[in-house]
Parts: sequence; structure tokens; C-alpha cells
Amino acid sequence: MNSNEVRQKFLNFFSERGHAILPSASLVPENDPSALFTTAGVQPLVPYILQGSHPEGSRLASVQKCVRTTDIDDVGDKTHATFFEMLGNWSIGDYFKEDAIKWSYELLTKEFGLDPERLYITVYRGDEEVPKDTESVEFWKSVGVPENRIYPLGDANFWPKPKKDDDYSGPCGPSTEMFYDLTEEGLGDLTQEEFEKADEDQKVVEIWNDVFMEYRKENGNVIEKLPKQNVDTGSGLERLLTILQKKDNIFETDVFADLIAKTKDITLNERSARIVADHIRTSIFMIADGVKPSNTDKGYVLRRLLRRAIFHTKNKNLGEDDSNTLVDIVYNTYKDQYDLGDIPNIKKEIREESSKFEKTIEKGVREFEKIDGDISGEEAFTLFASYGFPVEMTMELAKEKSISVDIDGYMAELEKHQEKSRTASSGKFKGGLGGRSEEELKYHTATHLLNAALREILGEHVQQKGSNINPERLRFDFSHSEKLTDEQKLQIEDLVNKWIEADLPVSFEEVDLEKAKKIGALGVFGDRYKNRVKVYSIGSVSKEICGGPHVERTSLLGKFEIKKEEASSAGVRRIKAVLV
Repeated sequence: MNSNEVRQKFLNFFSERGHAILPSASLVPENDPSALFTTAGVQPLVPYILQGSHPEGSRLASVQKCVRTTDIDDVGDKTHATFFEMLGNWSIGDYFKEDAIKWSYELLTKEFGLDPERLYITVYRGDEEVPKDTESVEFWKSVGVPENRIYPLGDANFWPKPKKDDDYSGPCGPSTEMFYDLTEEGLGDLTQEEFEKADEDQKVVEIWNDVFMEYRKENGNVIEKLPKQNVDTGSGLERLLTILQKKDNIFETDVFADLIAKTKDITLNERSARIVADHIRTSIFMIADGVKPSNTDKGYVLRRLLRRAIFHTKNKNLGEDDSNTLVDIVYNTYKDQYDLGDIPNIKKEIREESSKFEKTIEKGVREFEKIDGDISGEEAFTLFASYGFPVEMTMELAKEKSISVDIDGYMAELEKHQEKSRTASSGKFKGGLGGRSEEELKYHTATHLLNAALREILGEHVQQKGSNINPERLRFDFSHSEKLTDEQKLQIEDLVNKWIEADLPVSFEEVDLEKAKKIGALGVFGDRYKNRVKVYSIGSVSKEICGGPHVERTSLLGKFEIKKEEASSAGVRRIKAVLV
């Protein structure tokens, strides 16, 4: 079976069992500001699960485009990819564990013809909040899976997986996962320890996951059962194809075959060929869904993928002919499944990013040459963070000069940076607040005044393009094509401080979205609002749709000072400011 046949067989199977077939949602989430990309088939459906109904009915199925970059360093092995397709079926208050398990087993073993002797099952072993999933064990036994092939596991079998400082709120529940033996000789019966080792060695791979969402979490804690029991299943198409097409890894399947044939021509080894194929495929789908390379959020992820792909080519360069050919290959592979839209634009974006990266490499090499002796972790991270210079390239150049790179130190610096980014992202997704300290409330209020001042001094073309707040400063991105003059910056500072000194009241009202628009409330870039929104007003100078909170009066802010004004991306400027 080729990929088109597998997708169709999956959808037909569930359509025959009363499921409405949904189209794939965009990779850019429409109703979930907490995530940069759609990472699972269930993601667009979470609001419907919480409310207990969906317009298309209680049984649903789809093939969903997904992007996950958490395992980016594993790309190049047998199973990991940053873009993948998720085959999924859902029940919203309809069938539950018994039917979900029965159909999973039937589809895998009868429709797809997989060998039951190569299947292994995991279930949730339980904790102090949620009991062991003994029901799933019994249902698996009833379809013919021996009990010694069913292994109880912990957090790996609970969705979403708990994490450090977990603040997740939403539906959740135990899961049961199906694993398949990829070895030629067959592993046979395994103890739990042997199974976990085989999973680690990729001798068995997870091919399907059934999540039984019957609980709700609040700030990371399970607090109650949902009014309805729900099922969320997911099977990665690429992994399933590996098995059905009797391949050793996902890169030998038909969705990658032509792509890999080309990337092998422009890379030096198998791993690099896989990385280029994966990253280019993901980048093409991102651009098709409206993402552009930049230094923030989705654009930063896209930029990192493209540059990482370019780095893994033979000459650290992706020429126009090669990049155009790669785009054409991806288009031809998926044209029957997805509309990739403006292909010439996709080619243009990749070509321009490749050209920018060439210049970045030149700058990075110059900075590298300035370093005397072995390279510290901090220096390696600065090359990466300030010049976009991949650490792999730093290591390669260091090897040529017979000097060392402190990789442990680099990883420590990277982890610190990622932790700051996670905090910043959390802040952005909560209306710009990383927390709700007094200082952050002040900065949150000051961004509204800054936005109003920019529009008054520079013009009404100014639109907010992003913000980030912490207790020490605010950062504000806005649309404007020119560098601000010293006079303009002074005018903006003076106007904000004039409003602060005027002791303007800060208030809000909750209104319908249409009314908010009619009264002239500004909306934050790209947000998707509910029908009822909060509109915050600061005297008569500012009116914005915002989740809040803010200080009660502007006189509480102190003095406003612009510390830096710089380019953020094409057509977007950035101001960093403090309150003193």
C-alpha cells in the first residue's frame, strides 16, 4: 500500500463505523494561542471535547498535518521527523475503551494485515490521582493479546505527559499504546525490562496511541472527571508506512523516497540527507500555511529548520536549482492530499533565506576567527545566538584548528536560553505577562500607552506585532518600515510620560467582539478572539482588546524610558523600554 491508499483505508474504516471525516486543520493553530503549531490531531478539537459536542457529530476522524520540534536532534534516526501526518479517530461522549481498542486491533491486524505476534501493548499503571487502567488490560485480552504482552507504564501512558512546573489545564486521561516489532528475526515474548530496552533501541516502535480522556486538569493537577468520556487516538502515518512497506526506517517509505534520492546528491552522508529531507519538507508545509522566516515565534522555528537543512548540504549552500527541485518533489508527493498553495512564493522564501544564511555564515566565521584558543560554552552559544552559527559548524571549524569546544557548557547556556524562552512564551500567551507581579502589571499597562504614542507620532499604520514583558523591562514589536530618529524617540517618550503624569484611569468593559470593533478598540496581531472580549481603556488615549490585568491609574507607572530601538524583521521595528 502506498501512502494515499493507507490514508484512504484508515478513513474508510472509520467512515463505515459512523465517523464524520474532517479535513486537516492548518499547521498554525486557529483557536489555541498557547501553541506555535498544531502538534496532534486532537489539538483543534479540544474546545469541542470540553464543551461535549462537535457540529459534525460525536464520532470523528481525520488525517492531520502536525509539526513537533522537541525531538529535532533525533531527526536522522529511523523514526523521528519534525513534520508528520497523524491518523486519528475521536469519540466525544460516544464509544469508549472497548470499541476503541477493538477497532485499533481490527484495523491493524485485519485491514492492514500486521502480524499479531509482533504487537506489544502498554497501559497506564496508575498513581495517587488516577487508578491503574485495568479495563484496558481486559479489553486487550478479549481481542487476543496475551497478558504477558501488556506492560503497565507511568507518565508515558498519560496524556498530556506531566512535565516540570506543569501548568496544563484541560482534558486529560490514561492512554494505551501499540508497539510493533521491526526486527527481521522477531523478538517474541519479552519481559517488561526487555520490552523497554527494545523500545529504546528502536527494535519496537510505537504505531498507535489510544487516549481515554475522562478527566480534567487544572494547573497540572487532575481535579475532576469530565461530564462525558472521550476517546482520542493517533497513529503516525510515516511509522505505519515503514511497517506496511517493509522498510527499515521512515525515510525509505514512499513519502520520502524521491526527496531522499535528491538530498543524497547534495549531502555527504545518510544522516545529513535525512535531516535535509525532513527539514525542507517541514519548511515547505509551514510556508504554505503562512509562516515566514523571522527571529521570533513560528518564524524562528522555520528559520532554524531551513538553516539547519542548509548547513547539512555539502557546501553549506542550497542553490536555487536544488531548492526549487526539492519544492517540486514535495509538491508532487502531496498534491493529491494537500493544497500547498503558492509554490513560486515557497520557492522565493527558501531562496531568500538561503541567501541570508550565506551572509550569516560569513559573519560567524569572522567571529570564530577572533576567538583565541579553545572555545568555551558561552562563546559557542554566542556564535549560535548572535550570529545564527550552528554549533555543528563551530565544532567542525574547531576540529580543523585542533582546538576543543566545551559542548557541555554550550548545552548549559542553551538550556538557560530555552528556559527564558519558555518563560517568555508563557508570558506572551497570557497577554504578555510571564506572571502577575506588580512590576509586570505596570509594564503591561505601559505597552498600551506606548502603542498609542507610536500611532500618534508615526501614524495609524502602526500595528502591534508582538510583545514580551518581564519584571525588568518591556519589549514591543510594531509595524514600521524606517528606523526611528532620535527626535521621534524623544517625542514618544515625552508623550507616554505626559499620559503617566496625567494620572489617567485604567478601566475595562466586557462586550461583544463586534461592538469592540465598532468602538475602535485595537486588537493584538493575529489573535483569535471569542465572541465576548475585554476592552481596556486608559483615559481617552488608548482602547485595546486585552485579557489584562493592569494597574488602576497611570501615575503608578513611574518614568518611561526607551533603551533601544532596532529592526526585528522586515517591516517590523522593536522597542525595549524600562520604567524608572
